[in-house]
Amino acid sequence: MVAGGTGGHIYPAIAIIHKIKAKEPDSEILYIGTTDRMEKDIIPNMGINYVGIEMSGLNRKNIFSNFSVLSKYKKAVSKAKEVIKDFHPDVVVGAGGYITVPVLSAAHKLKIKILIHEQNSIPGVSNKYLSRFADRICVSLPNSIQYFDKKRVIYTGNPRSEEIIEARMVSKKSLGFDSTCKLVIIVMGSLGSTTMTKKIKELIPSFMGKNYKVVVVTGKDYFDSYQDVLVPDNVKLVPFLENFMQLLKDTDLIISRAGASTIAEITAIGLPAILVPSPYVTNNHQYKNALELEKAGACSIVTEEEFDKDKIILEIDKLFDNRDLYCKMKESSKALGVDDSATRIYEEIRKLIR
Repeated sequence: MVAGGTGGHIYPAIAIIHKIKAKEPDSEILYIGTTDRMEKDIIPNMGINYVGIEMSGLNRKNIFSNFSVLSKYKKAVSKAKEVIKDFHPDVVVGAGGYITVPVLSAAHKLKIKILIHEQNSIPGVSNKYLSRFADRICVSLPNSIQYFDKKRVIYTGNPRSEEIIEARMVSKKSLGFDSTCKLVIIVMGSLGSTTMTKKIKELIPSFMGKNYKVVVVTGKDYFDSYQDVLVPDNVKLVPFLENFMQLLKDTDLIISRAGASTIAEITAIGLPAILVPSPYVTNNHQYKNALELEKAGACSIVTEEEFDKDKIILEIDKLFDNRDLYCKMKESSKALGVDDSATRIYEEIRKLIR
């Protein structure tokens, strides 16, 4: 298994690993990641065999700095060949991130079967390049199919969707809220957002007197900056939620970024959403992810520039005050969801090995 850099790549990879181990407990898994990104801590802590290989992504602003990246790439391919030969895998699965390029290139040279998974509506640079080597390409959203060889691409959904389907629900009562009240969760990524923190701080007092409850997940680094905010009784601030996925199953509306894993989770359970795509990601892929949902009636998009207290209160009231509109969004979201994505990917891996 190869994936790195962000949770959007790492957690789908973990979901695939969990499914393989559930289906075939005696399977041996080796995870190859970077030496300096978040997977180097997450994966070993889960008891999964891990090898780190030094690699950097391309610098689009300073092309001259990419000479060092090319040097690292050649060394990474050589190292990956050694690791793969030693482990002798039946298949190598890539779930995104620049570390996949040297590792899957090495696997291709060694004639090992390759499967890649693309999380976003518009494929990333790594997967676009690696698709020429891949024996099977799995995509999270139907729109992605057009970017790959139709003979090798298959729509499986994002494996995070199956994890939330199988997760045990945690009630909103765990937050001290009445189970009959509507719950809105506001979260701008697991780490929070510098630009959105100011906007959300201005929004929070506007929830006073509303007949729904709100949880704002600030991100660990931003929690202290909310201490000067007037927080109404129906609002709860938390730096993070350990049981976030489970709580989503008892949530009525989410206001969030439009990362691939988030979209997989909310469509799997049919959760209505107001999506605020991050404008700081490559190729503006979060906006394109969200747009696919909005076209299907599964969410409302509010750009970061448009986000203010009046706009968000209006969007929430519009959904909660119009039951037909709310139910239609819920149904449209659920229609886009895939509840057996990890199983579909496992079966494609099995086909390659046969």
